[in-house]
Amino acid sequence: MIEYLNELFTGYGFSDELSVYLSNAIAILLIIALCVIVMAVTKKLLLKMLEVYISKSKNKWDDVFLKNKVFARIAGIVPAIIVHESAALFPAIEVWIKRIAFSYIIFAVLMALYKIVDSVDDIYRQHDISKVRPIKGYLQVVKIFFTIAAAIITVSALMDRSPLILLSGFGAATAVIMLIFQNSILGLVASIQLATNNMIQIGDWIEMPSHGADGDVIEITLHTVKVQNWDKTIVTIPPHALITESFKNWKGMHESGGRRIKRCIYIDMSSIRFCDEEMLAKLKKIQYLKEYIEKRTAEIEKYNREMGVDPSSTVNGRRMTNIGTFRAYIQSYINHHPNINHNMTAMVRQLQSGENGLPIEVYAFTNTTQWVQYEGIQADIFDHILAVAPEFDIKIYQNPTGNDLGRLQVHSGMHV
Repeated sequence: MIEYLNELFTGYGFSDELSVYLSNAIAILLIIALCVIVMAVTKKLLLKMLEVYISKSKNKWDDVFLKNKVFARIAGIVPAIIVHESAALFPAIEVWIKRIAFSYIIFAVLMALYKIVDSVDDIYRQHDISKVRPIKGYLQVVKIFFTIAAAIITVSALMDRSPLILLSGFGAATAVIMLIFQNSILGLVASIQLATNNMIQIGDWIEMPSHGADGDVIEITLHTVKVQNWDKTIVTIPPHALITESFKNWKGMHESGGRRIKRCIYIDMSSIRFCDEEMLAKLKKIQYLKEYIEKRTAEIEKYNREMGVDPSSTVNGRRMTNIGTFRAYIQSYINHHPNINHNMTAMVRQLQSGENGLPIEVYAFTNTTQWVQYEGIQADIFDHILAVAPEFDIKIYQNPTGNDLGRLQVHSGMHV
């Protein structure tokens, strides 16, 4: 074609040099026009027809491919093929045109492969197993291999050398490659260990104070594990850090169906005393205590009678105390509470006394793991415990406040 144009321009009286320039320019313009027309036909006609077909298809995977523009990426290879096949029109630079066009084809194929890999991940995420076994990290490794292969083929094409020659030199460059891809290698090994040992999954609530993480895992990749904290901030953690450092995973709590309550109230020890008949008569009216008091009273009376205890002093023998009865009431209250998981441990225990009084701890599990509901149940339980304490002549300990000191000062002034 170029020779024909060259002869045509020469016949019209153009110089040989100008005829060559004009014929080459026209050939280039025709090639560009052909590429534009082919791309327009591909995008406006073929891709539209493909889109209509996919929209009517029952398969889901092709919708993902269409959304990620996989077919558009593949269509981008066509102009490079046209340029590659047209290189024969320019004998002087035919070799370099073919090399450059081939390199672009490799690049376009690489971009299409990237989109295919992303589509595979999107399709996999539609299944429940993706939360248990995420594959994004492995797909990133696949992308790295594709990139390395594309780079080797491109360099080989530009240098007109066999790819095997470049691969043979990789042995000497292994140390450099290990240094460049150090984080990727560590991430790959860590991802395999995390998946194999089922240490972490998408949706798990983890705590890792060393990295400021306290929230849900939203993404696991080759280089990072993304955690969305409860304040909606995003923390990224290297996967290998989850292997080498300790972290808390709350998955076991969610799977158990119960969330632990472990909280104390502190009793003013000056309010602890033996129960007299009047107090026992009053406490016996409490539904949760009636059976306990009757049984406990009969047991104590039998013991004191058999041991010949002198009842003239409350110190002698065994006696019921307001703190023990209070603890028994809380235990019965917890046992009858509708929002406590009765298949798990539920107890009320007395801890070591200290400068803040005597700790009475409630140790139980709610029947829900939802945070808001859990906090509401826990608050309701302790609201009730704090409100019922005066019925047992028990005072809750707290450090003196400004009001306490003010009343003390007024009281002291009145006596002065």
